[in-house]
Amino acid sequence: MALPIVITLAVMAFAWPAGRISPRDVPVGIVGTGSASEHAVEALTRAKPGAFDFHLYPDQQAARSAIKDRDVYGAFAISGHSITVLKATAASPSVAQLLTDVGQQLADQATQRIAQQIAQQKAAGAHSPAKAHKQAAAGVDSSVKILAKSVDVVPVATADPRGAVFSSSVFPLTICGILIGAFVTMARGLARPHHRVLTLLVACAVAALGIYLVAQGFLGALPHNHVATWAILSLDLLSVSATAAGVIRLLGPGGLGLSAALMVFVGNAFSGATSAPEMLPKGVDYVGQWLPPGAGASLLRDTAYFDGNAGAGHLAVLALWTVCGLTAVMCGHWVTREARGTKTSATASGELLPALPGSGATLPVRRHAHAHARRHDGDD
Repeated sequence: MALPIVITLAVMAFAWPAGRISPRDVPVGIVGTGSASEHAVEALTRAKPGAFDFHLYPDQQAARSAIKDRDVYGAFAISGHSITVLKATAASPSVAQLLTDVGQQLADQATQRIAQQIAQQKAAGAHSPAKAHKQAAAGVDSSVKILAKSVDVVPVATADPRGAVFSSSVFPLTICGILIGAFVTMARGLARPHHRVLTLLVACAVAALGIYLVAQGFLGALPHNHVATWAILSLDLLSVSATAAGVIRLLGPGGLGLSAALMVFVGNAFSGATSAPEMLPKGVDYVGQWLPPGAGASLLRDTAYFDGNAGAGHLAVLALWTVCGLTAVMCGHWVTREARGTKTSATASGELLPALPGSGATLPVRRHAHAHARRHDGDD
C-alpha cells in the first residue's frame, strides 16, 4: 500500500514545479527614468503583476555590469525608436527567452501607442489646416515602428546553445553522489572512519574530473574557469555523498532511502536547474537552493560563466552539508555504539524471567550477560 503512495508523491514532486513554471519576482533592470521607461514598467506591472522585480540603471553599461554581477537576469534599454533587451543566456536560457518575448511585446505596444497618437493628431489636424501644415513640416511619419533587438551579454557555450547539457547534468550528479556515499559506508574494507572520509574525497574528485572531461572535453558545455569548475563539481558530489554516507552511518541501510528521497525527489525536483529558481512556485525556490542539488547547480553556473559572482551563499550551503555529513561519518560510530551499549546493559542488568506456563508467578531469577559484545565495524 505504501509503494503506490511513494510513487505518486515522487511523480508530483517533479511534475508540479514543472507545470507551474512562471516568472515570480525575476530581477530585471530598466535603463533610464524617462517617460518611455515609465510606460514600460507600468505595462509590465499591469500585464504580469508580481512577475518582475525592477532595478533602475542610468545607462546600458551599468545594466551590463549588473548582469555580469548576477544582480539581474537582464535589462530593458528603451529609447524613442527602439527597445534593446540585454540578456544573459548563461544565467538561464528560459528567462532569456522570456525577456526577449517581453521586449517584443513592449515594442509592439509602443508602436500601437504612437500610431494612436498620430491618428489623434491627424484627426485634430483635419479641423485645423495650420496645425496639419505644421505636422507635415515636422516630418511626422505614420509608418513609425518601434524595433526590438536582443544583445546576449553573457552567452551560453556555442556547443550547448540551449543549455541542455548543463541542466541535464544535475540529476546524474545527485545519483552519483548518493551511490558514492552508499558504497563508501557499506564497503567492508573501509573499517575506520578516516578511511571512509579519505575515500569520499578521492572518489568525488576523480568522478568530478570524469564528469568535467565529458561535459567540456566531449560536449563543450563548460568552456570557462576550468580548475574552478572542476573544484565545484567535486564539492557538489562531496556534499551529496557525505550527506548520504552520514545518514546511512547513523540510521543504517534505511538511511539510503531517506537520503535518496531528500536529494532526488526534493532537492533535484526543486533545484530550478532547467529554468531558474525565480520561475518556480514560491517557497519551493528557497527549499531547492538550501539543498545540495539546487545550490550546486547555481554555484556551477556562477563559476562557469560569471567568475563566481553571487556564489558565496551557494558555496556556504554546500560546505555546510559537507561538514555535517563528514562529521556524521567520523563520529557516527560513537552514537551507534552508545545505542548498542544502552540496549545491552539494559538486558544484562536485570530482566525477570517470564513465568512458567501455569505457574501464575514470575521467577525472581535474573539474566546475566556472560559474553562480551562483539564489535560490528572495527571502528575502535
